[in-house]
Amino acid sequence: MPPLLLALIVITCGISIYGFQNQAFFEKYKFNVGAIQSRKEYIRLLSSGFLHGDFMHLFFNMFTLYFFAPIVMSQFGEIGFLVVYFGSIILGNLFSLYIYKHQSYYSAIGASGGVSGILFAAIAAYPHIGIGIMFIPLPIPGYIFGALYFAYSVYMMLNPKQWDNLGHAAHLGGAGFGLLYAIVFHLDLVIANAMYLGIMSLPLVYLAYQIFTKKKIG
Repeated sequence: MPPLLLALIVITCGISIYGFQNQAFFEKYKFNVGAIQSRKEYIRLLSSGFLHGDFMHLFFNMFTLYFFAPIVMSQFGEIGFLVVYFGSIILGNLFSLYIYKHQSYYSAIGASGGVSGILFAAIAAYPHIGIGIMFIPLPIPGYIFGALYFAYSVYMMLNPKQWDNLGHAAHLGGAGFGLLYAIVFHLDLVIANAMYLGIMSLPLVYLAYQIFTKKKIG
């Protein structure tokens, strides 16, 4: 594992676990529309990416990051990786802020925006990379894994649960940033793998339709 990736995962896990145990810390740094709009606490646009709802949420995000981050590093370098990851967290949260601007109570946490950006940028380069998942005997192609990842997020966003505090809306903004970065710096890869990116994007296209056409969210 690249040292930079290891450091990022360790820091994220450490802050998340601390947040599990310290509710005041968790509340201070999670994404919250009201706190950002009224008190200008913009640090939450980034700090919420280091907090998670539970160990499963943390594991799933770090598991995905672990597999796809090295691909982004190999294509865009370590600086490019950091730009995609943190840029996607911030843009994903800005998108959430836009979507829920009239719901001051809306809160969310998670590295989902950053992971989505890394996922899109990586699969733009290697859509067929095999991802091994527990209890599934054969590796799943990367673009299928990505589609399932986004489908779950879209389902949860369109069917909110009272107990759910995860930043599902951030997936769309984060994925958009990751794809935009790949287009700017590796347009040839995006064109070559357009079909696979299109398949992976289907849940996000459906989500965009529900948001902007059906006005189901916001």
